[in-house]
Amino acid sequence: MERTSDEAAATIEVRDVHKRFGSTRALDGMTFDVRPGQVTGFVGPNGAGKSTTMRVILGLDRPDRGAALVGGRPYRDLRTPLKHIGALLDAASVQPSRTARHHLLWLAHSQGLDARRVDEVLRQVGLHDVARRRAGGFSLGMRQRLGIAAALLGDPPVVMLDEPFNGLDPEGFVWIRSFLASLAEQGRAVLVSSHLMSELQDSADHVVVVGRGQVVADMSVRELLESVSRGRVTLRTSARTDAMTLLARAGATVTSTGADTIGVTGLPAETVVSLLGANAVPFSEVSEHRASLEEAYMELTRDAVQFRGVVPEEAGR
Repeated sequence: MERTSDEAAATIEVRDVHKRFGSTRALDGMTFDVRPGQVTGFVGPNGAGKSTTMRVILGLDRPDRGAALVGGRPYRDLRTPLKHIGALLDAASVQPSRTARHHLLWLAHSQGLDARRVDEVLRQVGLHDVARRRAGGFSLGMRQRLGIAAALLGDPPVVMLDEPFNGLDPEGFVWIRSFLASLAEQGRAVLVSSHLMSELQDSADHVVVVGRGQVVADMSVRELLESVSRGRVTLRTSARTDAMTLLARAGATVTSTGADTIGVTGLPAETVVSLLGANAVPFSEVSEHRASLEEAYMELTRDAVQFRGVVPEEAGR
């Protein structure tokens, strides 16, 4: 289907991007899209290429090969970039002696935006009451909110946030989940990199998993969790031997996991219940295994070890 101009504007396209830093291969054919109307999680082990990819998207690093496009254009071709893509890469990158409002005013003036827009985004991220406080006295969570406010200044169709959950208190976690969902509901393309898998599982619609500078998985969170769960079933029964024999004959792979529990793969839970009932094998529990995003991530990136000689922006990521 052909995309509308609004849909095309709200996209990030990363196409076969390669990047080396000396002898270190940071990106090795990175390819994925970030589509409008959804939150895309961006995850991978340290040195996988997440930070370098984000820097390439923002024109901070030039790829050796391939291209990264925002709304169909390279970042360097955007005359007022904050109106096309808003980004938070480092919450600490704020002049500490400036107030929150003055920090945003400085950015706004560079893009032809007025003070009214600054006050709007301060209210949007919950910093309006501390707008005239110096940013150097802010907690990490408050600096995260300030960085998100800066990303929203130009009301961009694309938003890219690196580790936005860091430093937030429980109230902040609830706020940012709702906030990310609202951005997607407005039709924006949202790319979020994070190590907090539990938060991404509750926030993201889609996930791009990377390792060794390449995409390992690119699918909806639901599809990823289903693929990792693989129809695993836990069965609790007082007739363990009878149940294992019956299910093995039906084609399942069965494993004893406790005195009265069995792990079953290869048969859906409904079939397990039907077989046990038809053969009068007693049981007290049949439950399908539901993988977490963290479990899926660990399985997919098990072999995606960190590159040697990690470049500075990838260290600790």
